[in-house]
Amino acid sequence: MQSFRTETEIILPGGKTVIEKDILELEEKIRRFRNGTIDPEKFRSLRLARGVYGQRQQGVQMVRIKIPYGKISPAQLRRIADLTEEFSTANIHFTTRQDVQLHFVSLDRTPELWAKLEESDLTMREACGNTVRNVTASPEAGIDPEEPFDITPYADALFRYFLRHPVGQDMGRKIKIAFSSSEKDSAFTFMHDVGFIPRVEIREGKIVRGFKVLIGGGLGAQPFTARTAFEFLPAEEIIPFTETLLRVFDRYGERNNRHKARLKYLVNQLGADEVLRFASLERISLAKQKIPIDGSAVFSPAKKEKTFTTFRVSESEEFKTWKDANTFPQKQDGWYGVYVKITLGNISSVRARVLASLIEEFSEDDARVTPGQSILLRFVPANALPALFTALKENDFHATGAESLADITACPGTDTCNLGISNSTGVALELEKVVREEFPELVAEKNISIRISGCMNSCGQHSLAQIGFHGSSVKAGTAVAPALQLLLGGGPTGSGNGRIAEKIGKFPGRRAPAVLRTLLADFRTNANRDETFNDYFDRAGKNYFYNLVKPFFDVKTLAESELIDWGQEERFVPAIGVGECAGVKIDLVSVLIAEAEDSLAAAEENLPETRYADAIYKTYNAFIHSAKALLLSKEVHVNTQHGVLNDFDRHFVETGEFSFGKSFRETVLELNREKPSEEFARKYLGTANDFFRQIGQYRKTGQHGLLLN
Repeated sequence: MQSFRTETEIILPGGKTVIEKDILELEEKIRRFRNGTIDPEKFRSLRLARGVYGQRQQGVQMVRIKIPYGKISPAQLRRIADLTEEFSTANIHFTTRQDVQLHFVSLDRTPELWAKLEESDLTMREACGNTVRNVTASPEAGIDPEEPFDITPYADALFRYFLRHPVGQDMGRKIKIAFSSSEKDSAFTFMHDVGFIPRVEIREGKIVRGFKVLIGGGLGAQPFTARTAFEFLPAEEIIPFTETLLRVFDRYGERNNRHKARLKYLVNQLGADEVLRFASLERISLAKQKIPIDGSAVFSPAKKEKTFTTFRVSESEEFKTWKDANTFPQKQDGWYGVYVKITLGNISSVRARVLASLIEEFSEDDARVTPGQSILLRFVPANALPALFTALKENDFHATGAESLADITACPGTDTCNLGISNSTGVALELEKVVREEFPELVAEKNISIRISGCMNSCGQHSLAQIGFHGSSVKAGTAVAPALQLLLGGGPTGSGNGRIAEKIGKFPGRRAPAVLRTLLADFRTNANRDETFNDYFDRAGKNYFYNLVKPFFDVKTLAESELIDWGQEERFVPAIGVGECAGVKIDLVSVLIAEAEDSLAAAEENLPETRYADAIYKTYNAFIHSAKALLLSKEVHVNTQHGVLNDFDRHFVETGEFSFGKSFRETVLELNREKPSEEFARKYLGTANDFFRQIGQYRKTGQHGLLLN
């Protein structure tokens, strides 16, 4: 895969690479945090942007590792297994966004862990916080029989381009980007900030690759489906467009009210057309207007010189059931994709090493973590399937129903998350028992998914499910019981469109197996032949399903057992901490001044590397941080960068306290009127340095009438 931002090759003053500087900086900031010489809020923001996330349990951290588009090699899986034994609990958790999480890690050891991850081309950078998060993709990309072309090189290029990119370091909230391999939209682009679906057009007799582009989708407590930005955008324009969109979000997005700070709210507020108009105004400031991506790097399987024994197992019903449920023929003749079910995305380090060996023996070194928390083996020879099944069965990896009804998706919830309200993992295991023991004919049903989140924020993606649940609580007199909210009817409908699951009602969590049993029994009895669950939901109507499960909502008579959550022994007590998944807002004057100083230093570093667009954007950040600091000193609170530009003019330029010969807004937004040349980068940075020095003088003396030439 190509790389547009070769951080490992860039040598900074002092001889360090960008990655080494990152790790040393984290180590230094941890030291300063421990001795109290760094603001705790600034430190929190810094560690989140480096994948270090506070847990529900005090004194330990969750570390998130980015696995771009879910691709993981056996060597990487072994490295993570080794590191979770050394630094964590010997357990690996695969997430719904194709990341890996390690829990109960000591904060002081995170730099060492990061350094060892980088040795295997794994990073924690921007895995959390107000950044561009992991770029996800359909795990079937490259082998999907319905894809127009392999989107893997494009997802890889976009991931690498925005890693450490200045525009994505301190936004109002996180940005999530997804690529689907075909119109089926198995990556759920309709629920992402930015989504891409591959398409081709014939132009001047040639096949041109491009993408349908969607913007402004999102889950959370208030889910939005994405709007179409382009029905077809040529492939070489997807990175520049994404950068312009991020610049608009950075400038105009909400920053004070974190619940309204996602791109989906900005698109809803301004309208998609206006957001796109603002994005077009940002294009001149880009380093390149088009960025070609080499999409010809199609993966070709190695010809393994190995004969796989057929075994008589190929004649057994167990094998046939597994093959029908867990495998599919690839677009490449003679090869299969094979799903391996990883219950709740959790796998021990010992079993991870076993799985790594199976991947090496039977497929190519290109396994993918799926949004359903399973693992997809790719390029398994057709004649190897019986031998693979035998090996999987010997190691208890052969469970049927991967990526199906019996493969329930759930976030860790109250096991480790500050925001978890009620248990999501324990109840998921109970619901799987209901499916497997009472509805065996539905185990491999792929048109029904069950997804569970520990709270309404949707890390378990309950809004995408045909049958979804999220954690809650319910009062009955003086008692409080753990509860679940039931949602029905969600999921993709294709081509970037989708449905948000509808809320049906809330019930004590201990009743979840009975609720699921009622829903599936009704579906089995009353749905028409070949009718999907969502089609049946639409035909019967929301009120029908409400009345069907309404008896479970009654909490007048709660049993004592219903006051205890799944997996617990004591009575339920709601305990919600402060979540960090969206990062934090930093408003302290001294912290903002320090941020401005850091941005100016970073701009200086970029100049010798001819990264002029990066230097200019870092300079822009310095202007914003400095101006916001002064506004706060006058107790002027601003919730967008756009507001900072306007309010600084109103409160400092129009009063005569600062003068630029023109407005502050015009001065700062010169970056959208000039191409990113060395001459402009140095001039722009010089103005910002002058501004920063004058601010220091102003803060010391309160002097008015400062003139900036």
